Amino acid sequence: MKQRNLYIKTFGCQMNERDSEIIEQLLLPMGFLPVADMGKADLILLNTCSIRAKAEQKVYSLLGQLRQYKLSNPRLLIGVAGCVAQQEGMRIQQKMPHVDLVVGTQQMYSLPELIGRLDNGQSLKPRIDLDPCFRIPALREISAAGKQPPSPAPRSFKKFVTIMQGCNNFCSYCVVPHTRGREISRPVADILDEVRSRVEAGATDITLLGQNVNSYGQTNQVADHPVTFADLLRQVAEIPGIRRLRFTTSNPKDLTDELMRCFAEIPILCPHFHLPVQSGSDRILAAMNRKYTVADYLDRVAGLRRYRPDLALGTDIIVGFPGETDTDFEQTMALLEEVRFHSSFSFKYSDRPGARSSSFDNKVSERVKSERLTRFQKRQDEISLARNKEYLESTVETMVEGEGKNGLVQGRSATNHLVHFPGTAERALRPGEVVLVRIDGAGQHSLTGTLLNEKI
Repeated sequence: MKQRNLYIKTFGCQMNERDSEIIEQLLLPMGFLPVADMGKADLILLNTCSIRAKAEQKVYSLLGQLRQYKLSNPRLLIGVAGCVAQQEGMRIQQKMPHVDLVVGTQQMYSLPELIGRLDNGQSLKPRIDLDPCFRIPALREISAAGKQPPSPAPRSFKKFVTIMQGCNNFCSYCVVPHTRGREISRPVADILDEVRSRVEAGATDITLLGQNVNSYGQTNQVADHPVTFADLLRQVAEIPGIRRLRFTTSNPKDLTDELMRCFAEIPILCPHFHLPVQSGSDRILAAMNRKYTVADYLDRVAGLRRYRPDLALGTDIIVGFPGETDTDFEQTMALLEEVRFHSSFSFKYSDRPGARSSSFDNKVSERVKSERLTRFQKRQDEISLARNKEYLESTVETMVEGEGKNGLVQGRSATNHLVHFPGTAERALRPGEVVLVRIDGAGQHSLTGTLLNEKI
């Protein structure tokens, strides 16, 4: 079998990162091996995200550049997968005739068949394979994610495990239910088997993935008895060899006391939680169809901090949602001051095709959105710096990731902070090794420290 080179450009979230790894696994039996240089690829695949307009624009820009690659190498195959493919399939084919393949979010499993047909000289008409938006994806396809041959990419101690697909929440600004379909959860046994195989292959840091992991097991049977996400976390945590366990993403409306208790009762569950709030205004939250109030959110924050006082809390914020007034935005700023998030991802609202809010009146001007975003991010940076200074003179367990900037070693704390520290000639550090670092410096986005001699 002839070896061919595969280059995947991944846009967006960890779900897409995991999907890209699955694609690598699917194409390995066909002789495709990943390469870091796009110019050496026989197949270039863009795994796309359409959650924001900017991400979609980047995809079209790169596709335009790839036209020249195709002209210089007519045998090159170019494909588009993921959410932009799902949402814009026909438009991609019309605007970018040099694209050979367009596959939707649940049809990436058809890539080997489609590429095989191209290899055999068969014409693909249409060259688009999109999963119907509202069809629940087959359980066998999701379960197959954990049963593929290992990825040929370099081994990593950090691995993602998808536990569910889709979303049933239909937030008014979001395209995920339209691009990834309705919620479906993988069977518990399949998830546990995949985690065990990843640990056996050297993974020690496991992140469980889903659009809303809190609702795991609520829409389909995953075992011979009801299983909550907290139940699943406890079962995964019992697998020997895992040193750190994480999960993302969570909707506050489904955050139960049972799940919050896990932070106090599961030793390897990292004290870091990303809990998107989106706005500090009840009026805007209702327009977003988020199904909780600011008081509900603050109650859950209080519960989390009661169970795990050292929890580092992150969030998502959308500024300039249609109809957002100065008063609404001030309420978001007030929430920031009250919760004092360790970090946040904040964005200007943008209309997305198919999202209900794209038809809302009272759009906020780009100038106002930019001003509000700048103000929010400036204050968040100040709070993040103050939060990070709270770690000064403390000793943190740091999992080594590799070489960082300026010759320093880069690692990550259990609270998900980047930690930079000098290595030593006497002690070679391996990625995945956990060391003790005394923190003696803090920036807005990372910590610096000194490696201690104690081994753990």
